Amino acid sequence: MTTPPARPASRLARRLAAALRTASTALAMVLPAASLAQDSDPAPAPCRVDGLRHEVLCGRVSRPLDPAQPAGRRIDVHYVVVPATALAKRPDPVFFFAGGPGQSAIALAGRVMPLFQRLNNRRDIVFIDQRGTGRSAPLLCANDDALPLAERLDPDRAIARLRTCREKLQALPHGDLRRYTTVIATADAEAVRAALGAPQVNLVGGSYGSRAALDYLRQFPARVRRVVLDGVAPPDMALPRSLSLDTAAALEALFVDCAQDAACSRRHPKLRERWQTLLASLPARMSAVDPATGITSTVTLRRETVAAAVRGPLYAPALAAALPFAIDEALAGRAAPLIGLAGSLGGGTRALETAEGMHFSVVCAEDMPRLDAPPAIDVMPSATAEAAGQASGIRNGDEAAPAEAAEAFSQAFLRPYREVCSEWPRGEVPPAFYTLPRSTTPLLAFSGTLDPVTPPRHGERVVRALGAVGSGGKARHVVVANAGHGVFAVDCTREVLQRFIDAESEADAMSVDASCLAGLPRPPAFEPPRPEPAG
Repeated sequence: MTTPPARPASRLARRLAAALRTASTALAMVLPAASLAQDSDPAPAPCRVDGLRHEVLCGRVSRPLDPAQPAGRRIDVHYVVVPATALAKRPDPVFFFAGGPGQSAIALAGRVMPLFQRLNNRRDIVFIDQRGTGRSAPLLCANDDALPLAERLDPDRAIARLRTCREKLQALPHGDLRRYTTVIATADAEAVRAALGAPQVNLVGGSYGSRAALDYLRQFPARVRRVVLDGVAPPDMALPRSLSLDTAAALEALFVDCAQDAACSRRHPKLRERWQTLLASLPARMSAVDPATGITSTVTLRRETVAAAVRGPLYAPALAAALPFAIDEALAGRAAPLIGLAGSLGGGTRALETAEGMHFSVVCAEDMPRLDAPPAIDVMPSATAEAAGQASGIRNGDEAAPAEAAEAFSQAFLRPYREVCSEWPRGEVPPAFYTLPRSTTPLLAFSGTLDPVTPPRHGERVVRALGAVGSGGKARHVVVANAGHGVFAVDCTREVLQRFIDAESEADAMSVDASCLAGLPRPPAFEPPRPEPAG
């Protein structure tokens, strides 16, 4: 659930296990703010962070690994503060929650700060490495870039590597994998607020980060001034199931748009049927280039491998534009374009890498128990949401695409999650986690109609549960046609975000003009240069 997109940047294997992976002992009561900050926590000190031009402040709060054992083992939760540039700054900083689950917010700071440039004039921007990620008791698996491409493409070997990783993580001093749920991490974030002495905070969360922001709003509503969500991941979404349905729906939208575009339909006629023919031909041996090494080899492509490979490009419409060509090439026995696309999201940076141990600790505890349960949040669609769904080829309801269309994606995502989570220690999640009380705080949610993981159907029901502005509530849903996973990537979104948070009154915040997001075109299908026919 993968903000910037919540997927690893340059490895198909990580996308396979983390497209799988590319959302009590937890605190059931709100602790008094004074008890959250420890006297031993040092004050934030000047430091340098990769990707940030200027000196910032680095801090940490000491937190119990198990909240039920405050005198037991402790971990440090690290955060970075980018100080406001104005002398007369506002007292309410902006907290950024990263996606994944499993991304490091601090590692993303350099990529995200341009979004907050104007907000940073008067407000501190705070990046917290959620427990299990980045610098905060990380739960990282071994880097598999050095493995042969054929081994990285094998889903059974990917599952075996995750099993080995789990065993190694459990041997760490902080390796109790039951203590990394969103509810516990939310209390960590509140401890950071208390340590900074901020009376309130503004929350910005993308993808899985939206789930973390929603839980902060649920647990500590009085501490929240404004909330912005980009790609809404409800606490009850049951990621592996919704991932299969929503990815299939996004691919179906691509087929529909290609058929309706003269140039695409001429170069790639009957693309949906060709996709089905490709799946029916698998497994098959094909030529492929390893994106990590540039070495060409012959590999075996399986249905689940191909299904997982198309998911990454669907996150970004500019990359999805090359999928018609890549599907046709794979059908001709040339897998290089498809595999290259699968590893291209993020441009090769490691900032988008996922801490697999934290990812599975969250999903196995929070999503898997609800895999076969009905949604806990109201799912009645509004007329506005239906219109957005029809425009994107995605229906609003518990199903996003016909079951047969999602079958290949079910193999790619459901089976690995079931196998990995069958052995993964599960933290306890209080029933209240799956509820969304009516919001007393202005909230702005963005959804892209082409998003393969957090499409508008999820944002719509969350906003309705929180109280839509049109029905007297304070939650607003902006659906952006032809945007993918991450509406923040659309340039004018930063202006909307800045005006929403900076608005002095709640009424002004809720009426912020977002019309600049209208009219975004889907990129035309990509075609590589071809030699002119001999005359």
